[in-house]
Amino acid sequence: MAMPAHTLEWTADMARALPDDGNRYEVLDGELFVTPAPSYRHQRVLGALYPALRAYAEEHRIGWALFSPADIEFSPRRLVQPDLFVVPWAAREPGSWRDVSSLLLAVEVLSPSTARADCTVKRHLYQNEGVPEYWIVDTDARLIERWRPDDVRPEPVEGVFAWAPLPEVPPLVIPLNALFGTADG
Repeated sequence: MAMPAHTLEWTADMARALPDDGNRYEVLDGELFVTPAPSYRHQRVLGALYPALRAYAEEHRIGWALFSPADIEFSPRRLVQPDLFVVPWAAREPGSWRDVSSLLLAVEVLSPSTARADCTVKRHLYQNEGVPEYWIVDTDARLIERWRPDDVRPEPVEGVFAWAPLPEVPPLVIPLNALFGTADG
């Protein structure tokens, strides 16, 4: 009778020990995910989205908008590098990635090499960790899927996207035609 092969259970520390080779390493519930450098279009959309998120989050003292590479460790078996994310506002800005233990928002722009992880594994992880919103940005469909912790289906948004993390603060409004138009050229 054959014995099952032992499957390596990856940890955040093991991923951090890997060589700095231009890839992004994430550990999702003990499984290692390796992501190559993103495409030009991917980076153009992130480059257009980041300044709006940063200005909004800081102006309203909601948090700090940042982008990967970053090592966000929820647990030893959960190390993620969201494309963009917002760290909740605190008495002081985090001094290192180890100071970040929760997110207010996580954003991933779909790529062929990351679709499985972004749409299923990371989505479940962010929902399980109680991240209030997770956006999956689909540049081909020109829409954003919004996921919240208890959602079983996404809220697909086309046209104009609004983010309202606090009820007392006006929402951040993002015209998606302008956002995705930046990726076209």
